[in-house]
Amino acid sequence: MTNLKSFMSRQEMLGLLVVAAVLFVVMPLAMDIFRLNLFGKYLTYAFVAIGLVLCWGKGGILSLGQGVFFGLGGYCMAMYLKLEASTPEATAIQSTPGIPDFMDWNQITALPWFWQPFNSLTFTIVAIIAVPALFAFIIGTAMFKRRVGGVYFAIITQAIAAILTILIIGQQGYTGGVNGITDLRTLKGWDIRTDEAKYILYYVNGGLLIAVLLLSQIVLKSKLGRLLVAVRDQEDRVRFSGYDVSNIKIFVFCFAAVLSAIGGAMFTLQVGFMSPSFVGIVPSIEMVIFCAVGGRLSIFGAVYGTLLVNWAKTTFSETFPELWLFGLGAMFIAVVLVFPNGLSGLYRSYLAPIVDRFIVPKGRKAEPDKSTPAAPFGADTTAKPAE
Repeated sequence: MTNLKSFMSRQEMLGLLVVAAVLFVVMPLAMDIFRLNLFGKYLTYAFVAIGLVLCWGKGGILSLGQGVFFGLGGYCMAMYLKLEASTPEATAIQSTPGIPDFMDWNQITALPWFWQPFNSLTFTIVAIIAVPALFAFIIGTAMFKRRVGGVYFAIITQAIAAILTILIIGQQGYTGGVNGITDLRTLKGWDIRTDEAKYILYYVNGGLLIAVLLLSQIVLKSKLGRLLVAVRDQEDRVRFSGYDVSNIKIFVFCFAAVLSAIGGAMFTLQVGFMSPSFVGIVPSIEMVIFCAVGGRLSIFGAVYGTLLVNWAKTTFSETFPELWLFGLGAMFIAVVLVFPNGLSGLYRSYLAPIVDRFIVPKGRKAEPDKSTPAAPFGADTTAKPAE
């Protein structure tokens, strides 16, 4: 119990229990399978939002290209599922049986070499982690070792998202083009399209999200997490203290990329397809909005922000199909102007003091809010997080 308290306060433990209760009890009981599957899709975006809390909220590194890593993870899973659905028997009517249908339409007569390893589920799972991590490492090393940051880094990541989208669409014979990789049916012979499968995938998705929350909390409470906040507030002081700031930034950027890729892989399983529309600039910016609405300093707030924004997006688009983008924009503007710390900021300001009265034993003082650690190395405690 002592070890648990070392990386989670009572408030944080309560927050984790509430998230688990909402995901595993409230939603399954309150929703039909269609809505539950829809919220399961929303939860896959929460992986990206949690990564942005670490990268942007705690580290001051704003990435506008997280859709790249979401898409890489999704495409890795989609390639495996597509190959399983493209057996010679299932594709007997094609000119070249045994290859994905979009390859046959584009007159490709043999499976490309980079597709062949994805016949293995083990390789696919490794690739979901390794490919985005390697790509993020290359980008991070090229940028952070040269001390490129702030708005310049944000613009570069946005450009990378646009470039990858154009590349995917242009290589239609190998990627499925603008339609993406569709008609995904089974995972090791298990039909992922049935209602039973959707329930199971929802719970697997929720379980992975809880595991990611715990892992992220461990990172934030470790020495690395404290250094990350120090880099955000006083980067030069951290550098002059002997730490390699670029390595700290590279790690958190790669960690956020891996979380995004896990979300992308679960999205592919949950929805049954992957396309470049989830890779480009627009989805990447929407992912930043999820994080901002929930609160860029809270990993738990990121989950609620993701659910709230996507629920609002679905509701607006169903009721006001021509106005829902304006509604989404108005929500983001309201967050920036009225409560810049998002839902988690509202909680800390108004609900946390009330909750403390019930969870803190009498005679003991409430534990201080550690969501924004004290400024390190003698820094000015009034310093604001980097934009």
